[in-house]
Amino acid sequence: MGRRIGMWMYGNSGGDKIEKKIVKKLKEREIDAITDINLRHAIVKKGHIIHDKTKVDELDLFFSYNAGEQTQYQVYLYEALSRVIPTINSFEAFRLTEDKFQTSFLLQHHGIPTPEFQLCHRDDSKQLHSIMKKWSKMVYKPTDGWGGVGLTKIENEEMLNMLMPFLNQMDLRFFYVEKFVKYDNTDFRVDIVDGQFVGCYGRKASKRDWRTNVTSGGSVFKREPNDEVVELAIKAAEVCGVDIAGVDIIYDQEREEYVVLEVNGIPAFATPEHEKMGLDFNKRKIELIVDLIDKKTKKNKSK
Repeated sequence: MGRRIGMWMYGNSGGDKIEKKIVKKLKEREIDAITDINLRHAIVKKGHIIHDKTKVDELDLFFSYNAGEQTQYQVYLYEALSRVIPTINSFEAFRLTEDKFQTSFLLQHHGIPTPEFQLCHRDDSKQLHSIMKKWSKMVYKPTDGWGGVGLTKIENEEMLNMLMPFLNQMDLRFFYVEKFVKYDNTDFRVDIVDGQFVGCYGRKASKRDWRTNVTSGGSVFKREPNDEVVELAIKAAEVCGVDIAGVDIIYDQEREEYVVLEVNGIPAFATPEHEKMGLDFNKRKIELIVDLIDKKTKKNKSK
């Protein structure tokens, strides 16, 4: 019996065309891909995860690549599925990179520079004020989430006092804060697949914001990374155990070194608009993903 995989990929911003190219390349290697496997519509019975009559747990691999539509139900099934068949990314890597504190903690533990951070219990407001006096400026970040949503720059104790009642209403168990990094309002987004450099582009914050995320008003521009940036991204992806990663890196002007802001487990491909700008890494990214799927499904078949 030939190899079969399941796919769930985003369809906006050219994602549907990327999916077709991946499916075509897989077909050339005699790997059939069942697309649109949205676990939101799956059920579990008699030891199987079933989606539209397909027993997903009997496939050779599941490729999940949709950041914006995850629900608790899908993530719950993704975890179960990852225990019985290979998944890209693995659930453990996915869960890790969805949590900013866990990611930063692991990166720093392995000697990879990140912004200074602290995790405080929600009842320890004294500690937050102590941090504020030490850092002068800091950024509150939800430990989960993407696209810059929820990030709040706190520039003085008055702002912190105003923010605390709002945070308490959210019934948070803890507060994750980072020291605000003095940088030039640009970053590097470095794509890595299976430990190999794919491509890079830059993002620049708008004049009205300090965040580089496109969803927060940032813009994309062509940017070539140096060897140090590439090596840092590859190491960060390796430490986090992600097969596919988009590593966000900025230059800390005070520390005079590059620091890793985030490791994203579902980095978008270049959109048609980005390709017109000259961002031409999609072909290489597709090839490396197909190579990765080929390798993992062969290994799974040989068991």
